[in-house]
Amino acid sequence: MHIPFSRVCCEGNELLYIKEVLKSGWLTTASKTLEFEKKFAQKTGAKYACAVNSCTAALHLALEALGVKSGDNVFVPSMTFTATAEVVRYMGAHPVFLDVEYQTNLITPSIVQDAINRYPQVKHLIVVHFGGHPAEMYNDEGDGIIDICKRNGIKIIEDAAHAFPASINEKAVGSLGDITCFSFYANKTITTGEGGMVTTNNQELYERIKVMRLHGINRDVWNRFTCGSAAWEYDVVAPGFKYNMPDLNAAVGLAQLEQADAFREARMRIALNYLELLSNVNWIDLPLCRVDYSYHAWHLFFIVIKPDAPVTRDRFIEIMNRNGVGTSVHYKPLYRMSYYRDHYNLEASHYPQSERMWHGTVSLPIYPQLSLSQIKRVVKVIESMASQKVSFVDNIK
Repeated sequence: MHIPFSRVCCEGNELLYIKEVLKSGWLTTASKTLEFEKKFAQKTGAKYACAVNSCTAALHLALEALGVKSGDNVFVPSMTFTATAEVVRYMGAHPVFLDVEYQTNLITPSIVQDAINRYPQVKHLIVVHFGGHPAEMYNDEGDGIIDICKRNGIKIIEDAAHAFPASINEKAVGSLGDITCFSFYANKTITTGEGGMVTTNNQELYERIKVMRLHGINRDVWNRFTCGSAAWEYDVVAPGFKYNMPDLNAAVGLAQLEQADAFREARMRIALNYLELLSNVNWIDLPLCRVDYSYHAWHLFFIVIKPDAPVTRDRFIEIMNRNGVGTSVHYKPLYRMSYYRDHYNLEASHYPQSERMWHGTVSLPIYPQLSLSQIKRVVKVIESMASQKVSFVDNIK
């Protein structure tokens, strides 16, 4: 009974919409991409959405549009995928890594305020909604992350690669900060194979991102060939990038978008089963959920193996693998990666909560097709490790 860590679900209109694109003869950025952008903006409550070829591209465009320059510093959480920090280096700027909250992997208002007190010159912050759990962007007391940043003149880029669809008090992630960046990579909550989206409520930022995603040309290809004027006539207003999303990818995205709520409901069901069935395993820490369960996107379900557990994290992963259960680790902290560690002389001891997470964190399978019997299988393998001698678990139903 093999249970992979991740499995793509393409059981909607993906093939139908791809066929429509192929029959149209227009495979690059065109009507399907425009439709995907419009529907995604509506879903997130943002005024504008701009489809791109990855979340990395989205983050890069966001920093460029917000005016991050060479030599600037940008706050970045320590527990995130490398793309969150590498785009800062694309701009010639420098990431200032922040510790995160234990059991959520999120930066919090207090972490942000402490960072501002220590580095008052920093004027940009990247917030990662880790695992699909939205960070505390605002609260009833008026001292959420957005409030703190507004008072200190700090622009916010939200890395929502894990967080579609997620929300805070019924306000969707994608319409909160200055710019939000989403991922549609193959293992994300919805996919286009490869792809991303930028959302914003600021027209000026949107126009800049739209131009810069395709070579800095002031007229995209679809516009040039459908507006009735000379298709060959355009201007290059800036040295842009090649970050556009083709219609083939957008076709998959449209079909996935139609299923997004059902996907999220299925992942929440799985997460709640894990929380219940693992509640008595006293040698692991379960993830904290500081929002209503229905506001969480549940892209990841991670646990933390405690230091006094009967198995180490690496042994845990080995046993799970031998028993046909896929796992992953999210993430090795960026201050431990050789480039950032050596380039900025970073010390792990400066990030105590990230270190606690790193030494024990493991992500369990969570995807819409995962059945209750498979969830119980995962849990049984975990429970069996209390014996310290387990290598293979059989006859589990």
